[in-house]
Amino acid sequence: MKHRLHIPAMIIALVTCFGTVWPAEALDSQGRALDVSVVAEGFETPWSIGFLPDGGTLVTEREGRLWHIPAQGRRQQISGLPAIRANGQGGLLDVLVPRDFARSGEILFSFAKPQGRAEGTALAVARLSRDRTQLQSLRILFEMAPGSSGPRHFGGRIVEGRDGTIFLTIGDRGDDDAAQDLSRHNGKIIRINRDGTVPADNPFVNQPGAQPEIWSWGHRNPQGATLDAAGQLWINEHGARGGDEVNRVQRGANYGWPVISYGRHYSGLRIGEGTAKPGMEQPVMYWDPSIAPSGMAVLAAGQGPGQSGDMLVGSLKFDYIARLSGSPLREVEQIKGRETERVRDIRQAPDGSVWFISEARGTVYRIAP
Repeated sequence: MKHRLHIPAMIIALVTCFGTVWPAEALDSQGRALDVSVVAEGFETPWSIGFLPDGGTLVTEREGRLWHIPAQGRRQQISGLPAIRANGQGGLLDVLVPRDFARSGEILFSFAKPQGRAEGTALAVARLSRDRTQLQSLRILFEMAPGSSGPRHFGGRIVEGRDGTIFLTIGDRGDDDAAQDLSRHNGKIIRINRDGTVPADNPFVNQPGAQPEIWSWGHRNPQGATLDAAGQLWINEHGARGGDEVNRVQRGANYGWPVISYGRHYSGLRIGEGTAKPGMEQPVMYWDPSIAPSGMAVLAAGQGPGQSGDMLVGSLKFDYIARLSGSPLREVEQIKGRETERVRDIRQAPDGSVWFISEARGTVYRIAP
């Protein structure tokens, strides 16, 4: 089933450190209609997409279900998941099909793992059966140190680095100050080897009291993560009331939460010490008001909605796909239609098409290249 997704003639430029929003302007080549097809529908809170080399697709549901959508045929549920705590923003989260899948048959996924009465963000690996119906030989590669509870800020995005290491985003779990505490995994991006061991070149591996998996820190709730063509890791993360960020993630860097922020607490009170502090990184760009960013992708080859190198970021709050481009990076376009209601994930497929999840509509869509 195909729809026509219309791109409004709109450019929103966030070009100053104060988050100035310029008036809408006419958009030339991007003012065309896009061919959008329904891949599969009827999901309950779908969260992530992963592409298999045979043309099939994996889809997670936050409630704790994993699905296989074959290139031809009806979707089927995959059994063999571990115990998952579906609590608020937690549950079954991201899925990653690594580059060596054709040889290893393994997939990785993140989830809220029960830890007594609470739960923590965890990462597992398992072999997907040849008939795509079962997970086998499941192993837990990582789980955050216990001590957090509540339904918020699990993070959970997984990225495979160029060197085969695995990045996992973890939110502060609603405990702001924990993001500045290197003895805890809250509010961090962690980096581990494929077998779950800690890479020797992680920045805090030899620092007493620090969690050795930590790659970067001072994050609030990273909900999107991807690599660019050069292998650089990028994330987006939720601010509070304003201050959603796009960050270029560097080894050992502190991104400031909750000491610096371009947003305010939901009460309206000021956050931390202001918008800048020595030793803390500035976002590459930020949104104010918040858009609640989610999945993100950097466009490679293909003729999707944008040019090679542009970023696409879903908005959960305002129901659109943001296209980011330029230097300095800014939001140059909002791709919006009835299909883009609460965009939870967005990916570019091997054939150059762009796939995205509408969480609210329970549907996976494909934009033709």
